[in-house]
Amino acid sequence: MDPQAIFDNYRRVVTQHYFDMAGRVGRSEFWYFVLANFVFYIVAAILQRLTFLPLAALYALATLLPAAGMGARRLQDIGRDGKLIWIFIIAGFISQVISLIAMMSFFALGFLSFLFFGPLVMLINLAFLIACLVLIYFWCQPGDPNANAYGPPPPVFDPSRRVSPAP
Repeated sequence: MDPQAIFDNYRRVVTQHYFDMAGRVGRSEFWYFVLANFVFYIVAAILQRLTFLPLAALYALATLLPAAGMGARRLQDIGRDGKLIWIFIIAGFISQVISLIAMMSFFALGFLSFLFFGPLVMLINLAFLIACLVLIYFWCQPGDPNANAYGPPPPVFDPSRRVSPAP
């Protein structure tokens, strides 16, 4: 495994396919992108602890669209509609907004806010968790070996070679 090939894959996705939802992407290319994204997020979180700046949140926000594009193209590789990724994004957004409102209402209502918002927050976070698990299950499935409605099969990504599988 060549770390430079994994970094090149990550860089190519972020720069050339920022929010590209057209086409297909293979399992290995997708999961190596997820690995690189996770490593860079950990680095941003460590730098955040050292500098007291919201670097991890900014990094997560900056890579939301490339990750969503990769997730959508991975879904399309197995024959599913890439628009399913919006369920994940919208559920995560609603979960964060409701949690923020619940925390802010604590200052106005005190413990009573937990009685009102607690079940709602738990229900929305449960829906978000289920959406995450379903998407992970879909992303782990092998892709269609033949052309499907979203295009021809993607090139095979080999992390031991520095050559990118697609332009």
